[in-house]
Amino acid sequence: MDNFVIRVSDPAEPKIGQLLERLNQYLMELYPPEVNYIPSLESLRQPNVTFLAACLQEEVIGCGALIDQQGKYGEIKRLFVKPEFRRLKIGDRLLASLEKSAISLNLPWIRLETGILQPEALRLYEKRGYQPCPPFDCYKEDPLSVFLQKQLLRS
Repeated sequence: MDNFVIRVSDPAEPKIGQLLERLNQYLMELYPPEVNYIPSLESLRQPNVTFLAACLQEEVIGCGALIDQQGKYGEIKRLFVKPEFRRLKIGDRLLASLEKSAISLNLPWIRLETGILQPEALRLYEKRGYQPCPPFDCYKEDPLSVFLQKQLLRS
């Protein structure tokens, strides 16, 4: 499917808010609350955050955020595609766009935390070259979490 667009967006847009709420519900069904690292809406609207939405006409079908962690690395958050639109390369294109943003910010690494119960996400990250790493920032070792990173090539 090539007829969707990825655009820089405000996560406070109502349609994006609905998608983020769907993501929150999905994560709460999979994991206990103490291991759901769900950032606040306000934290996603900060100057160090690039928030992208994948849109098919007027419908928001996916999203993702890159948080610039003081120039040390970029952290991927809120990468999600509606289940009915999975397997159409939307997550791959969102992740590639977030990686390009990180490269344009001259970030040397991109890191993320995801869960063991999300095989589709783990496959995507493996395919794009992410490797296991230790917990970073405020994260702690947890049997339900997977920590991944990728070194970015600067141009």
